[in-house]
Amino acid sequence: MKIICRCEDVTEEEIVQKIHEGYRTMDDLKRVIRVTMGLCQGKGCRRHIAKIISKELGIPIEEIRQPTYRPPTKPIPISATVDKK
Repeated sequence: MKIICRCEDVTEEEIVQKIHEGYRTMDDLKRVIRVTMGLCQGKGCRRHIAKIISKELGIPIEEIRQPTYRPPTKPIPISATVDKK
C-alpha cells in the first residue's frame, strides 16, 4: 500500500480504483476522495496524482489539468467582521 496524499491518507490503489470508476480529472478525485485538500494543499501529491492519471488513462501528463487552488481558511470571531462605530 503506497500512500500518495499523506494529508488525507489516500493510497495509490484508491486513486486507481476511482479512475476506473470514471473519475478522470484532478478535480473529480479531489471531490470524491479529498486528494490535495489537506494542510499542504497538494504540494506533496499533485505531481504524483497527475502521473497516475496519465498512466491509467494513457494521456500525456502535460494535458492533466491541475485542480483549483483555494487558500486554507481560519475561523474568526463574528465581532471581527462588525463595524464598530
